[in-house]
Amino acid sequence: MKKLLLILICAVPLAGISQQLTEKDPKNEDVFIAVEKMPEYPGGNGSMMKYISNNLKYPDDAAEKHIQGKVYVSFIVSELGKISDVEVVRGVNELLDNEAKRIVKAMPSWKPGMQGDKPVKVKFILPIVFKLN
Repeated sequence: MKKLLLILICAVPLAGISQQLTEKDPKNEDVFIAVEKMPEYPGGNGSMMKYISNNLKYPDDAAEKHIQGKVYVSFIVSELGKISDVEVVRGVNELLDNEAKRIVKAMPSWKPGMQGDKPVKVKFILPIVFKLN
């Protein structure tokens, strides 16, 4: 069976920012969900799409069972651009969810988000679509 992997790359700030623009992380530090200059994957979204396409592996068991869908992974880009607190906020199946988390955790450092002149933590949600042909 030929496998086709579609990846929707649209790193967006956490949805639902009607009133609150920050939340607290476990260390009681502010994590922004909207800032003046959002974090950026090195080279932009096109480079992120290429990275994910080249490194993501469709799990064999999921392909054999025809499991498909969109996994939403949230993560924090730190003041240094490091990825942390990776978690699935809306999953499809454990096999796809784990692969989506793995690829996000392995991402290189980003350019950090900025609020004023200061780098800050920013929370993102990245939807990743798994689709078989």
